Amino acid sequence: MKRSSVLKRVGILSFAGLIASVSPFDCVFAAEDGGQTGAPGASTYDLGRLSLEELGNIVVTSVSKKPESLSDAAASIYVITRDDMRRSGATSLPEALRLAPNLEVAQFSASGYAISARGFNSNSANKLLVLIDGRTVYSPLFSGVFWDVQDLMLEDVERIEVVSGPGGTLWGVNAVNGVINVITRSAQDTQGGLATTGIGNRERDSSVRYGGTADEGISYRVYAKTFDRDHTVAADGSPVDDGWHQSQAGFRVDWNRPGDRVTLQGDAYDGAEGQPAPGEVSVSGVTIPRGPVLTSGGNLTAHWDHILDSGSQLSVVSYFDRTSRNVNPTFADTLNTFDLQITQSFAPFGTQNVNWGAEYRHGDDYVASGRYFAFLPAKLEQTWASIFAQDEMALTPNLKLSGGVRLERNDYTGNEVLPNLRLAWKVSDTDLLWSALSRTVRAPSRLDRDAYIPAAPPFQLAGGPQFISEVAKVLEIGYRGQATRSLTYSATVFYSAYDHLRTATLGPSGRNAVFANGAEGRTAGVEMWGNYQAATFWRLSAGFSALRENLQFYPGSGLQFPQVYQGPDPAQWWSLRSSFDLSGQTELDVTVRHVGALSSPVVPAYTVASVRLGWTPRRNVEFSLVAQNLLGSAHGEFNDVAYRTEFARSVYVKFVGRF
Repeated sequence: MKRSSVLKRVGILSFAGLIASVSPFDCVFAAEDGGQTGAPGASTYDLGRLSLEELGNIVVTSVSKKPESLSDAAASIYVITRDDMRRSGATSLPEALRLAPNLEVAQFSASGYAISARGFNSNSANKLLVLIDGRTVYSPLFSGVFWDVQDLMLEDVERIEVVSGPGGTLWGVNAVNGVINVITRSAQDTQGGLATTGIGNRERDSSVRYGGTADEGISYRVYAKTFDRDHTVAADGSPVDDGWHQSQAGFRVDWNRPGDRVTLQGDAYDGAEGQPAPGEVSVSGVTIPRGPVLTSGGNLTAHWDHILDSGSQLSVVSYFDRTSRNVNPTFADTLNTFDLQITQSFAPFGTQNVNWGAEYRHGDDYVASGRYFAFLPAKLEQTWASIFAQDEMALTPNLKLSGGVRLERNDYTGNEVLPNLRLAWKVSDTDLLWSALSRTVRAPSRLDRDAYIPAAPPFQLAGGPQFISEVAKVLEIGYRGQATRSLTYSATVFYSAYDHLRTATLGPSGRNAVFANGAEGRTAGVEMWGNYQAATFWRLSAGFSALRENLQFYPGSGLQFPQVYQGPDPAQWWSLRSSFDLSGQTELDVTVRHVGALSSPVVPAYTVASVRLGWTPRRNVEFSLVAQNLLGSAHGEFNDVAYRTEFARSVYVKFVGRF
């Protein structure tokens, strides 16, 4: 039997349509057919009043896993501040991430987003590590993030550190193309009450939060929020079945005393969303009706920072996370995760700073499968254990060399080695030239090894029993500086070599397909951004990224679908933002974004603008009006035109009150 006939019999393309948008596996099948954060509340700046010099001195933790000034961080890192989020009018974490010029963010349904850095973007993007207050939120089901359940009160987020480039030495496997580190505010900084409500032609939301104090340096806050998003519209004007409702509540308690800081926080959520077109699909000639997607879960995180008598800093983070996702009728997944991280930073000599740590994570996953698709075995326990060390030494007062390595073990491939070497030259007090050489991996997920179609023999897709880790070797060179008191900028060029990329091929029997590591690739690009303080009341920001990909199958692999590695990534994207204070009470913010065309599937380039007008008639009251997608007609951002959501002009009004 011909290879193409066997692979098409698997029903990969039609199965992809079945779980589009609500489950990120669709791009995988469709293409093949055709930590820990820094100390909680470490910054108490009023970010809305920071000068450019003060912005450069914001303390970040994602680059070296210890506090350091942004201007000294030897990586391509962009910080989204609390004021950036407020003035953007963003209502969700994925929308706030559009502010980072070193990220690709594409929306494909009311609840669905494809988010990546430096290429490989898809509904199942799996090379980006995301943390929220030390809790890793990627799913071992597919090594990616279910963005629809990563919800926060953005008013309680201190900053988001977006690092493009590998971070495996400090953060572990899957930190291949970048790390997103979301850091929320200390309960001490969120005292009193806050209530918000917003309404627009596409969404409605409300939230309330209250913070207080107790004896002995204890502060706390509790919050609750709920939102509804209406269904979107397809290119032909027909409604898309992707309406979305979710509610969430949580708390945070901080206890501060000399030499110690303890944080305990948790969240719980429950939601439901529709599954968008193609509606009823067929797998091997059998029609499968779709149902709603039901999501729920909760988490509890404990964080202890302690200064030892020697002056070294010890940090311990532990969390428990439970998630439940019922994608009717395809599968229902329940995952329990326990994680423990220990990190210590100390300076054995005056010219050195050593950071070391260990992490243990255990996952208990159960997938109840339907008749047409299964993860086998249905119940699986996995363990990830690692240890890392990194040494930063001053070769001269202005030249620093840092090197480190992480040894990480997983149940699929055993031991993985993740080294990193960085050199940073402080050209002046405000300018930094840096370079980095890294090796990192994307370890196999359950999707790579354990996915079967149908749920019982004879299988047409029989997992990937020989699938090994994808490998990336990356060279980066960057420069960050301040040309004048009014102008700051950052630029990074990178070259990445990938091996053992995921593909599909025939199994040993020649009668079914399996996942394999049949491709390699090279990517290169540039990331640039800057800020210009045109006047005390007017700030301009700009960002630009360009990417070139050359991805191909190994010679003689016999694989059938070269379009899988043409990639749904734009060749370039850019943004311009203007933040203007019309008066002490009124703000005007204008953002223009351009995203280049996608080739597979074909999505035209688009340019959109948004405008926010904010008014603060009293110190504790704020109104804002946000208009989006103001240029041109409706546009799509992802997916084939037959199933593509088109986003038209929208208006959103928000009220914020503090009491």
